[in-house]
Amino acid sequence: MSLNRRSVIAALGAAAMTPVTLAPVAARAQTEGADSLPATELGVEPNTGADQTQALQSAVTRAASDGRPLFLPGGSYQVRSLTLPSLSTLTGVAGATRLVALESGAVLAAIGQRSLRLQGLLLDGSGIGPDDRLGGLLYLESCADVGIEDVTVGNTGGHGIFLRSVSGRIAASHVERAGRAGIFSIDATGLAITGNSVTSCGNGGILVWRGAAGPDGTIVTENRISAIAARSGGSGQNGNGINVFQAGEVLVANNHISECAFSAVRVNACDDSLIRGNQCRAISEVAIFSEFGFSGSVIADNLIDGAAGGISMTNFDRGGHLATCSGNIVRNILAESPTNPDTVPFGIFAEADAAIAGNVVETVPGTGIGAGWGRFLRDVAVSGNVVRQARIGIAVSLAEGAGAASVTGNLVSGAEVAAIAGTRWREVAEPDLQANAGRYPQLTVAGNRIG
Repeated sequence: MSLNRRSVIAALGAAAMTPVTLAPVAARAQTEGADSLPATELGVEPNTGADQTQALQSAVTRAASDGRPLFLPGGSYQVRSLTLPSLSTLTGVAGATRLVALESGAVLAAIGQRSLRLQGLLLDGSGIGPDDRLGGLLYLESCADVGIEDVTVGNTGGHGIFLRSVSGRIAASHVERAGRAGIFSIDATGLAITGNSVTSCGNGGILVWRGAAGPDGTIVTENRISAIAARSGGSGQNGNGINVFQAGEVLVANNHISECAFSAVRVNACDDSLIRGNQCRAISEVAIFSEFGFSGSVIADNLIDGAAGGISMTNFDRGGHLATCSGNIVRNILAESPTNPDTVPFGIFAEADAAIAGNVVETVPGTGIGAGWGRFLRDVAVSGNVVRQARIGIAVSLAEGAGAASVTGNLVSGAEVAAIAGTRWREVAEPDLQANAGRYPQLTVAGNRIG
């Protein structure tokens, strides 16, 4: 798959959305603060079925000008696009204050503003737009110091939350039934996405991208992501729980990710990524993927239970190299991928400048741990791992042009075809690499226990 198939403009295609009602979370007791300005005192009326855009826009502008939070009592407010000025604070009763879209487009939007706060709101897209592939029901661009908390967004044919060049925090919020991605950030300027729920989205869960490769530093932690489809197709551009593209220095940690059409975490063309402590279950392709021109990926202490492939650090042909993979548990790999017929079953795989150490891999109807593919192998160390019940325990490429590898101190148990084998592309060329390692001066194979 080439990088241009993942470009910012083309990667997420249109997806149809069946108009349904967004189920509210349970309403929590919440009233306006002492300094809040009640929207109902400024001509805004809930539950009328009438267009409240003009009255609510006037109230938002007035409250921001006065430096006061605007409070919306529980109820439904039919609106078109509302613009947030700097210093806007818009609060409601979580699970009860509903802004319902009357047309395709953003319900709330801001460009070039600062110090924005949203809390206790539900944004209902009425099952339509926004039509723009780079737009969302909540759209913020070039905004600093943004705080989004306890906000529900969904029932939209487009992205749920779309951010471009934004700093701030999205926390304890919920995105569901977005036809494209749940949360999509491009060119962040200091962003944290933490403690959110993202479910039933058409093309992606949480996306952290940059228009050109460079440092980003977004933190994606403790989110729960589930039921992510790939309605626009492709071979990995869509269908990922968390997708990081060209964004360096991103932390992806302690997330629970399940039922994704492609990967739980897919990092593409990124430097210095840290992927740690994630639980990945029922993943239809490779669970954790570091690919295409990456450099400096740390993949540690993740648990993968049920995927078509476990952890892959690949595309040395495109410059992908330099990774550590340690302390992970990978188990119950599928015999084939439901979404990508080119995926073969494996537990952990690396091609260049990588250390695979201290992992446990169990039940793989393919290769438990693989070092290199064809000629694409350089300086891979496989040490101190436990591999159980795999077709081939550990495989090392012996193809012409393949480089050095070290396989030491591993325990391989219950291998069906070979415990430690040398391969030439798909062929097993050396079924007992430990016994015959002396034939291959570029390899060190020693101290492994085979049972």
